[in-house]
Amino acid sequence: MKVSKFGGSSLADGRQLQRVFDIIQSDEDRKIVVVSAPGKRFKDDTKVTDLLLAYAKATVEDTDASEIVETIKNRYHAIGTYFKLPAYELADLDEQIDHLSTKHYRSFDYLYAAFAAHGEYLNAQLVAKVFSHLGVPARFVDPKELGLLVDENARSANFDVKSYTTIAQLDLSTSERLIVPGFFGYTKNGDMATFSRGGSDITGAILSRGLSADLYENFTDVSAIYAVNPTIIDNPAAIKQMTYDEMRELSYAGFAVFHDEAIIPAIQGGIRINIKNTNEPDAPGTFIVPPTEVQQSAPVTGIASSNRFAALYIHRYLLNKAVGFTLRILEILKRHNISYEHMPSGIDDLTIIFDKTSLSQEQVDGMLADIAADIKPDTLKWIPSYGIIMVVGEGMRNRIGALTEIVSPLKEHGISLQMVNQGSSEISIMLGIQPDLADQAVKAIYNNIFKNK
Repeated sequence: MKVSKFGGSSLADGRQLQRVFDIIQSDEDRKIVVVSAPGKRFKDDTKVTDLLLAYAKATVEDTDASEIVETIKNRYHAIGTYFKLPAYELADLDEQIDHLSTKHYRSFDYLYAAFAAHGEYLNAQLVAKVFSHLGVPARFVDPKELGLLVDENARSANFDVKSYTTIAQLDLSTSERLIVPGFFGYTKNGDMATFSRGGSDITGAILSRGLSADLYENFTDVSAIYAVNPTIIDNPAAIKQMTYDEMRELSYAGFAVFHDEAIIPAIQGGIRINIKNTNEPDAPGTFIVPPTEVQQSAPVTGIASSNRFAALYIHRYLLNKAVGFTLRILEILKRHNISYEHMPSGIDDLTIIFDKTSLSQEQVDGMLADIAADIKPDTLKWIPSYGIIMVVGEGMRNRIGALTEIVSPLKEHGISLQMVNQGSSEISIMLGIQPDLADQAVKAIYNNIFKNK
């Protein structure tokens, strides 16, 4: 049995949904279909989820949302009309869209979560209707029916592992294709709560583990995961196979093909993942597998970069001898509800790296003021934009010269590094760099490792 998840670009319009239908119909093992909300049909289009968030904002602010509502309805209508669905089938979706603004919600966060979740919630219903209309028995399955429980974080929910017990009880004996909306679950109070954006990947992974799937297929708009971002390098090498840990490291640092949190249920269940292209379904794609299934690892599997970071540099002499120094820093971060990403250090220096997308200026100002007052460093410097490059590969374990192959081309191109850190797993090397030099550095490393071999 396979769980097949389709992203927003795969479901953007009727033509794309026809491809999805053909893919599902071609393999009877594709029993569970997890769907995202309709994505962009063209470059300047708006995703349905973003339209729903605009609808939520208008509802909160009590402003006219009629134009937004009509646009949302038209997106679903266009798909239904493509398949000649009866009008009453689409009217049912219209009523649910209208009802969103009249319901009671526990808080504004839950309101936004419910509106956003309806992109998937409505689309799963529509896909089930289309499949049945085309002669393939299909049934919409609400995550509530699955018992897919999450915690109380309305817009960044965490999955409750106790739900696996109820998920495993889903009846798979019928010939129906079961269509499940991704991206959200329900709290113990029955409220919709969403995972972070891109969270339909998480739903697919949860169901794959809970139902002991043989394979989790993740259909998107690329035919493979590539060794480097194709916008940086033309026609980069495709990755045929990679391990769970390699995918985790690369997703964290900028590979957006697969949600980094979604890999965890697959790891726990030992579920193989296949990244595939809806528009080229016969292409083999990229397999993400346990380390034991990789017969021979290349020195480097992939290179990722991201400029979403910021950094705090602290210098104080004899820092390494100050007992409890790091603990005092962590207590300040906790005081301001700030999490950090990395903390490389020397005998007199400490750099703390943050995901700046999760920080407010108020948090930053409060943290800096407290560190200056409580720690009294000799130097305290906030770096608002900080680039990180991750070079990842199982083949780097215990490999002599791995760092030289990465750093030497940077020297040849006159690129200086602000930080070098190798993880204890030995499969990744992290480089801190000026954001405006990141792409140039990635090119230099890629050409030295991949093109010169």
